Amino acid sequence: MANFSKNSRYAKYGQVFQTKDPRRGGDVLAVLPPHIPNKRNRGTHLSKEGQRLDHLAWHYLQDPEGYWAVTAHNGRILPDAVLAQYRIRIPLKES
Repeated sequence: MANFSKNSRYAKYGQVFQTKDPRRGGDVLAVLPPHIPNKRNRGTHLSKEGQRLDHLAWHYLQDPEGYWAVTAHNGRILPDAVLAQYRIRIPLKES
């Protein structure tokens, strides 16, 4: 059984499936990259040196593990790519 935290993008949007491990043989669980639906835009944050996405996620979404939502909202795969931007789009908080 796959184990993800309840706020994880994999728990919310990932698809877990069973496959064969080509090296060891036997069945293993794998997860496809999650398709995260688009959300409405809350606004734009102007980044400052030293800021972290988990801090921004806490400030705007009240969820430090929600950094992945900010990453996806900016059309990026890696959080560090978002931090390289000057203007960071912030999604609306889920109800």
